[in-house]
Amino acid sequence: MQVPLFQLQCGVNSYDWGKIGKESAAAQYAAATESTNFSIENEKPYAELWMGTHPSLPSRDVGTQRSLLDLVQDNKALMSQGISRKYGEKLPFLFKVLSIRKALSIQAHPNKKLAEQLHAKDPKNYPDDNHKPEMTIAITPFDGLCGFRPLKEISHFLTTVPSLRKLVGEEAAKEFQEGVSSHGTSSNAEDIQRNKKSLQTAFSALMTKDKSTIAATAKELVASAKKDGEQFAGGGGPSNGGKELADLVVRLNSQFEGDVGLFVLFFLNYVRLEIGEAMFLKADDIHAYLSGDIIECMASSDNVVRAGFTPKFQDIPTLTSMLTYSYAPISEQKMNPVDYPYVTLNRAAYSSSSSAILYDPPIEEFSVVKTELNGKEAKATFEAIEGPSIIICTAGSGKVSVGPKSEQVKAGHVFFIGATAECILESDSESFTSFKAFCELSGKETANGAS
Repeated sequence: MQVPLFQLQCGVNSYDWGKIGKESAAAQYAAATESTNFSIENEKPYAELWMGTHPSLPSRDVGTQRSLLDLVQDNKALMSQGISRKYGEKLPFLFKVLSIRKALSIQAHPNKKLAEQLHAKDPKNYPDDNHKPEMTIAITPFDGLCGFRPLKEISHFLTTVPSLRKLVGEEAAKEFQEGVSSHGTSSNAEDIQRNKKSLQTAFSALMTKDKSTIAATAKELVASAKKDGEQFAGGGGPSNGGKELADLVVRLNSQFEGDVGLFVLFFLNYVRLEIGEAMFLKADDIHAYLSGDIIECMASSDNVVRAGFTPKFQDIPTLTSMLTYSYAPISEQKMNPVDYPYVTLNRAAYSSSSSAILYDPPIEEFSVVKTELNGKEAKATFEAIEGPSIIICTAGSGKVSVGPKSEQVKAGHVFFIGATAECILESDSESFTSFKAFCELSGKETANGAS
């Protein structure tokens, strides 16, 4: 019987927003697998390394060159019968490394029902019928726009950024601010719905302005950002200082001159993640990643509804109608990882403060464990689980073992581990870091709300 451990050959996408040449972690990891004929071109942007069964860029077994999709469909025990049955004989998650040089589009990912509708109506722009909640873990310092700010912050910017108020319109801005003053912090369900409706009205008013008006008004915004410094936007809000926001406006305008996204940033939380910090985005949550290298895990989909910071197809009516309009400080979207309970560290690992921490979103399709083994011979033994895993090494070197089979591992190597297999990671370097995405049927909600 075949040991359920095999190395994967994973493809890398070249999008304009990716980091250039060897600066891209995604490119470096793709080039690390010896059997590929991939070589890094110094002037080319490399954006995403994909690990999984998604047909747009499927992973392959290095040894046989069969696609991972073929392997898990041919042998359902690799994922477990239950997961194969529930998720249509495809890996429930898509695992990625993103290397971000400049802003990705302002976007959201549709829920399952909307994804089915969009795919049926427009399969060119919406290539599959799946939802796409996603989790982001920083492997270098990262910044992005994620979720709507607290309403008082948005109200503050409507007062202190005249060009923003001009685009939203006096009537919509005044109505929004009156609502915030009356019931903006209420926890009453009816008031929350009124707040969301008011936020939708103000945001939609901005997003539906014609591009020439936005571009002309953006010149006023950028001039103010360059001139006002610390005093820009009334000195900023509680979350971001005036100079920080001014620098952000100037930086993003250099990438997408005159874009509506320059104004959207006053509606959205501006977040920085340090290495190891993470956040979770539900389906229908608005966001835009701006810079950094990240590990990303999501339900297996490539559906994106875009509306700014992009030359690609934009679907503003769908975006403004689909969003949840939930509003909260970014602290509520950041995750709180915990020690992973189903791993045993050997003495060398304990004595060197090695760790295995779990990023566990409130859905069933995926979770991720980050393992850091400090020092040679540090070892982590993971208990068998009733589901598949994919492991990528991001730093250092060591080996991965399942049963009698061991494989050497270095940064960029990716391995698939089948269901019910105990897995052992062992370091042969001073620091061996890996991320393991996995799925098991847990009784948590799936991304489309079913349990």
